[in-house]
Amino acid sequence: MKLLDGPTTPRYLRILRTLQWIFHPLDVLEERAQRYGDTFALGKNTSTPLVYVSNPEAIRQILTADPDRFESGRANKPLQFLLGENSLILLDGRKHQRQRRLLMPPFHGERMRAYGKLICDITEQVISQWKIGEAFYVRSAMQEISLRVILSAVFGLDKGQRFDQLRQLLSSLLDVIGSPLTSSFLFFPSLQKDLGSWSPWGRFLRQKQQINQLLYDEIQQRREQADPCGDDILSLLLSARDEAGQPMTDEELRDELLTLLFAGHETTASALAWALYWTDYLPEVRDRLLSELDTLSPDTDPTTIARLPYLSAVCQETLRIYPIAINPFPRTLKAPMEIMGYQFEPGTNLLISIYLTHHREDIYPEPKRFKPERFLERQFSPYEYLPFGGGNRLCIGMAFAQYEMKLVLATILSRYNLTLADSRPIKPARRGFTIAPPGNMRMVINQRQRQNTLVSLSEKSKS
Repeated sequence: MKLLDGPTTPRYLRILRTLQWIFHPLDVLEERAQRYGDTFALGKNTSTPLVYVSNPEAIRQILTADPDRFESGRANKPLQFLLGENSLILLDGRKHQRQRRLLMPPFHGERMRAYGKLICDITEQVISQWKIGEAFYVRSAMQEISLRVILSAVFGLDKGQRFDQLRQLLSSLLDVIGSPLTSSFLFFPSLQKDLGSWSPWGRFLRQKQQINQLLYDEIQQRREQADPCGDDILSLLLSARDEAGQPMTDEELRDELLTLLFAGHETTASALAWALYWTDYLPEVRDRLLSELDTLSPDTDPTTIARLPYLSAVCQETLRIYPIAINPFPRTLKAPMEIMGYQFEPGTNLLISIYLTHHREDIYPEPKRFKPERFLERQFSPYEYLPFGGGNRLCIGMAFAQYEMKLVLATILSRYNLTLADSRPIKPARRGFTIAPPGNMRMVINQRQRQNTLVSLSEKSKS
């Protein structure tokens, strides 16, 4: 049996190493991979080591193994304060299977494609407020679009007091945990102290309580309406039944709605901000993408737009080079397991490193280079390219997120040319548990000489 390698950090240095992980996660990952290889352990001499894996064959063995060999929800407990104990992300076994079956229908087939026009219209509504020649904060603008999309798709809300309250509270709550400094309490439970509304944790708790109440009020109102014809996600979840004919409880609905709201808009907004950055930073990428968009006719439907090869490749490469989630949460072994010659005992936490896998030079030559063409030249396996995780923990909103990303990007670039206010390279920054472009990244709005189909479609819908 092969022996695991990995850093051994003295107790007095652990806080320092954690701070390095909070503020410079990608540097820490790359330094460890360069030193220890594609499989290494943190706390290797403890009963619950954390093992990082970025070898595609090892990833295949983990993702194709019987899910009952792992306890995955328990490792996600750090998210319980945000999402609630009934969130799909925190469940295991039969409970996880039940919730996944109840949640799947709204994200597939005709149900998902029905949101195409909604996504294009909301994008056009937001960007129509932009002014030529002005600079704007990219991530904030993308959050505005993605938040409106998720509120409309999940609740069917696009105006009204509850819409405005949820929109403001969700944005504010994410800002509380958004920077590396304020997100420190995610990694240090000892900092989770309610010191009043002026403290980060106290402010978070009060805003979370307000969001909970708004969600419960919406659930109660919708139950009383009992509209079986609604096509928003909440309507579909209210009518969903498990194998025993039982619906979700109010608490289950609230926690799943929180999961969709937080995971469904923040991550997409960050990915869109990265895509806009790359399409300006690399003019050859922008020019090829615009040439593809300009081939569309005025009556092109959103599904056809989402199938455009180079548009898809740009979005895929965006999620490869800087995956928003640099790793999924660990899978904790319940029984011994051998992987690639290593013997792992129960209690071992196996962590697939999405970022390190996406930066393997043997899979992606010149991995630091943004090169969409690589996705036109070959197809990567789900063990080589996995920005949404994999196996039975694959992100349930993967198809929706990809669909939204393509349509929003195409709609924006069809109307405007966006140029970086500062041409210097942008480095990723921590945003809670994710990695995103820095919040101060700005772009300047310039009119495109040709406005193609997506603008025509949006304006046609207003008439």
